[in-house]
Amino acid sequence: MDDPMEYSTIKSWADEWGGDVDYLDYIAYNSDLAALVALSRIFWPRFVEADGCVLWDRAYDEANFELWREELSGDTRRIEATLNQLRVWQLVESDETSGDSKALEFTATCIAKTWRAALHAEFPDRTFDVRVIESEDGPIVTFSAGSM
Repeated sequence: MDDPMEYSTIKSWADEWGGDVDYLDYIAYNSDLAALVALSRIFWPRFVEADGCVLWDRAYDEANFELWREELSGDTRRIEATLNQLRVWQLVESDETSGDSKALEFTATCIAKTWRAALHAEFPDRTFDVRVIESEDGPIVTFSAGSM
C-alpha cells in the first residue's frame, strides 16, 4: 500500500459517496480536531535528552529511564532502542487481515519517515537509526543513535 485510497474502509466510504472524494474528505467527515492534533504529535514528536540519550518525550519517565540505564550498563543506543518504541498496532483496533496488516505497515513507514525528519530538524549534527521492526503483533517504530 502506498496510497490511503487503497485501504478498503476508505475506498468503500469514497465509493458510497461517489464523486470526487478522497482520504482528506474521509478525515474531514469521520474525525475531529482533537484527533488531528493528537495525530500531529505522533507524526512530529517532541524529544528530551537524558544522560546522553535522545528520547521520545512520551517514552521518558525518569525512574524507568534509570532502571533501563542500569540494566543496559549505560549503552545509549540500547537504552534509546528499548524506550523509543511506538507499537503502531496498539494505536487502533485492526483485524488480522492482509489489508489491515498492509495499512499498519504503511502507517508505520510514514511515522518512521517523519520521525527521521523531526530528529534531523532538532539534532542536525547527530545521526539516528529510525526503523520499523516487525513483531508478531504488528509493526513497531523505534529509533536510536546512529553510527558515528
